[in-house]
Amino acid sequence: MSEQNTLPASVAMLRVLEAWGVKHIYGYPGGSINSTMAALAKEKERLQYIQIRQEQVGAFAASAEAKLTGKIGVAFGSAGPGATNLLTGLYDAREDHAPVLAIVGQAPSTVMNYNFFQELNEGPIFDDVSVYNRTVMTPESLPHVVDQAIREAYQHKGVAVVIIPNDFGYKEIPEENYASFSQTDNKPKPEPVATDKEVEEFLAMVQKAKRPVIHVGRGIKDGGDELVKLSKKLQIPLVMTGLAKDKIPDSYEGNVGIANRAASKAADEIMAATDLLITIGADFPFANLTYQTHPFQFVQIDNQQVELGRHHNVDLAIWSDATRFVKKALEKALELPERPFFRAAVADMKNWKAYEEKLMNQASDPLQFESLYKEINAVADEDAAFAIDVGDNIINSFRYLNLTPKNKWVISALFASMGTGLPGALAAQLNYPKRQVFNIAGDGALSMVMHDLVTEVKYKLPIINIVTANNTLNFIKSEQDDAPMAHSGIDLHPIDFATVARGMGMEAATVTKSADLKDAFKQALAAQKAGKPFLIDAKITAKRGIPVEELLIKHDNGEWTESIAPDYDQNSDDKPVASVREFFDRYQGEDLKTLPEIFAEYGVAAD
Repeated sequence: MSEQNTLPASVAMLRVLEAWGVKHIYGYPGGSINSTMAALAKEKERLQYIQIRQEQVGAFAASAEAKLTGKIGVAFGSAGPGATNLLTGLYDAREDHAPVLAIVGQAPSTVMNYNFFQELNEGPIFDDVSVYNRTVMTPESLPHVVDQAIREAYQHKGVAVVIIPNDFGYKEIPEENYASFSQTDNKPKPEPVATDKEVEEFLAMVQKAKRPVIHVGRGIKDGGDELVKLSKKLQIPLVMTGLAKDKIPDSYEGNVGIANRAASKAADEIMAATDLLITIGADFPFANLTYQTHPFQFVQIDNQQVELGRHHNVDLAIWSDATRFVKKALEKALELPERPFFRAAVADMKNWKAYEEKLMNQASDPLQFESLYKEINAVADEDAAFAIDVGDNIINSFRYLNLTPKNKWVISALFASMGTGLPGALAAQLNYPKRQVFNIAGDGALSMVMHDLVTEVKYKLPIINIVTANNTLNFIKSEQDDAPMAHSGIDLHPIDFATVARGMGMEAATVTKSADLKDAFKQALAAQKAGKPFLIDAKITAKRGIPVEELLIKHDNGEWTESIAPDYDQNSDDKPVASVREFFDRYQGEDLKTLPEIFAEYGVAAD
């Protein structure tokens, strides 16, 4: 009988990752992860190790990879500080339901529980962030535990953590196929479908409503075309959640944009006037603000039963895949006559878009963010990928950035962590090497992770980095504007990001006025074509975009009224606005119409 071949347990572990289709693994070396590093050297032809400069960036990149591709992202960190540095990125994955595997180093098994160097009780540290959290107990079980961790991450759409005593990875174990992956894992998972009775009850509620609105979440997936047909057939305007921005074309007249703070005026106004709100595939964390403005009937369609009733009391809950529900409703629905409310919503959005166009087409010196976004739209390929960091760029991207189903884009949505733009761009460029990739980040966000600009240089990733620098945490400043306080802690010391980039071997340009944008982007496109990253240091003003969330809509005594929230701009030396018209004028909105004006024009009654 011949002897069975053996291999190091860490190599067997990596082959499990390869069997599951993992192409990249993000991490930073450390003494307690060296057995994994040794295996990465042996498997380098099949699995690419990406050396980031801080473990948080690796975890963010793994999370972004999972969000962009739907496939598991993998990051690692050594024991102690390497492990704890992973946490913020892993929480981003948890909150956005992204399957991520975290491989965590530990002191060798022979010295564990001796208070060894960098030894922590790591299991409890990761309990809250994970759906699966195990410490490997034997070298032989290492590949099995990792295989199970991947299954758990996919099953629960979350973070799986495997803690590995470093000596186990060096041990020889039998060379076998430890991966459970097979073609059966590629089969589409069954989805719940609404019953005929549920669809009929939904349609009856729509028939009775005068001002129905559909709030669209990312659960609609590829069903945007069908939802547009249903919107037209039932005369219902569509309000988008941020993560669904690319699911419905901006060109569809019934798409009135995104609600809440990163919002269009039309979306916030129309949402505040609805008498029937229908959420489809939407997990909306701001519901306790946006859904509490006034009473309305509430219908929720979701493929996760746990989501039903999570954010608002439901009048009709339907457990169903969003797209399948829409298709079934389309089949059963009768075409309804034109609704005044729908036509008013379309007019409101048309008025808002004209306002946006006016701002984007203005020359600006000093540079304004609208001019910058206009140029991004002009140079971006139709299938470009965008990593958008947290802060004012979320608001401005939702308002001004052209995104369609052809694009790939990623944000830290529910966790909303700053510093995710650059890691997201790394993941986008590695997974979609033929696509144009943009990293859009504010100066506060980029300064958290700018050490990893050198990672773009090292791996020759032709990312176009755009930093909107105004020396202010402007998103927080806007919140403090409306709070009973003095501005505190929001001023940032200026950074010459172009010089920082050049110091890392990256070409860069600084822009201070809109007239210089074309030349800067010409340089960026040339660098990209040459396979090199580029940074544009856009020195924008710290102006506040119009805060449409401050608009209040009410109907009393048969009349619609619109006013400004009483806490708006209370922490300011500016003269208080006395009317909605003065509010619009403050933000160059002289041509914006109030909602009561639009409702009067289209005969939308306040009853």
